[in-house]
Amino acid sequence: MALENIRLEVMKTVEKSIDEFVEKYLVPVEDIWQPTDLLPNSQDENFFDEVTQIREEAKELGYDFWVVLVADMVTEEALPTYESWLMDMEGVEQHGQQKGLQNGWAKWIRHWTGEENRHGDTLNKYLYLSGRVDMKEIEKTTQYLINDGFDIGTGRDPYRNFVYTSFQELATNISHKRVGQLARKKGNKMLAKMCNIIAGDEMRHHLAYREFVKTIFEYDPSEMMLAFEDMMKKKIVMPAQFIRESGQGIGEAFENFSNAAQRLGVYTTQDYIDILQKLNDFWEIDKMNSLTDRAEKARDYLMKLPDRMSRIAERIKVPQDPHQFAWVAPNGTL
Repeated sequence: MALENIRLEVMKTVEKSIDEFVEKYLVPVEDIWQPTDLLPNSQDENFFDEVTQIREEAKELGYDFWVVLVADMVTEEALPTYESWLMDMEGVEQHGQQKGLQNGWAKWIRHWTGEENRHGDTLNKYLYLSGRVDMKEIEKTTQYLINDGFDIGTGRDPYRNFVYTSFQELATNISHKRVGQLARKKGNKMLAKMCNIIAGDEMRHHLAYREFVKTIFEYDPSEMMLAFEDMMKKKIVMPAQFIRESGQGIGEAFENFSNAAQRLGVYTTQDYIDILQKLNDFWEIDKMNSLTDRAEKARDYLMKLPDRMSRIAERIKVPQDPHQFAWVAPNGTL
């Protein structure tokens, strides 16, 4: 049987449990938080007082902090790109909902998108109210990221796509959580709460995607292992890899944003290595049997990769001079 057909059969098999995944890892619309739960209520007579408090607290947060928060928000706002990418995977059927025949994978992707969409809405409104950033420049960056799209080397292959989402969701969890911790240290409880709650969503999503991969390993271990190896050789490229400011080429802003995140300790090279190790451990790739020779070699590569990357990381120095972004006016450092 052709590899594509095997993948489709595995996707159909996993799809039979999709309602259980939705129930376990996603939250119904009527029960989940919404941005207005975390932001000042514009219908409340205390609205302007709360906005004034946001603006005063925002003054305590330094330049690199705002760069990272903006880039995190823009990444979340580019959801139309991510939904269209996942909807194009093999095994996903977008039609039939009106007849009650919605494909399980399409259901998962739509519900996941609905949850993720709230993150960008929340952070966007907070940034607007803070008065510390140039919203028009940020809006241009967001539109560029959606217009440009992104190629992460997965093609339409669900195995590679789920490796990517397993990794990327944990990376965003770490980033949002650390930003929240920094905000709390500066006395900004509102922003800290936002970031921590968003981080919690990302963790639930990570747990789901890594479970998808674990299940695929049970049915098609060798091809899943090869897909995992391929993604790690290419490196997991975050969506922000393609971020740019007005007048720039695709991806020109990423390195400077990444340096800011490393300086703050929000998301570092060591975090990348730790995520890989956690996935190796959870999927128990060291215990897998009945692998092809190629898959055995792939497993050996993946097992050795964290140590190899750690040795390389020790020699990398992060630039300490902040880049001047159009998004943020200079206001010192955190």
